[in-house]
Amino acid sequence: MGASKTELFTPHQIEVANMARALAHPARIAILQLLVRKQACVCGSIVEEVGLAQSTISQHLKELKEAGIVQGTIDGTNVCYCINPQVWKQYRSLFSSFFFEMSEKDKCC
Repeated sequence: MGASKTELFTPHQIEVANMARALAHPARIAILQLLVRKQACVCGSIVEEVGLAQSTISQHLKELKEAGIVQGTIDGTNVCYCINPQVWKQYRSLFSSFFFEMSEKDKCC
């Protein structure tokens, strides 16, 4: 998003967009689902379980880590990843409130 146009949007809108951007790839969703399902630090098995190349997984983990939704720890030569629970709760709350804003109506157009 161009810096000259951000003043048109609220901080809340920008935050939702940034979070959505972090999730905007099916590989990232698959990685997050794996980490949520395991509910533990995962070391090395992400490549085997998701089925993508190591370099691809690394790039997506980098994006998720930059967004703060995953955290990594170094264990010897391995990097272990898990969900950052504080950021996960923030994402859940933000998206819940975003989707809750529209009340259900029988007719739209």
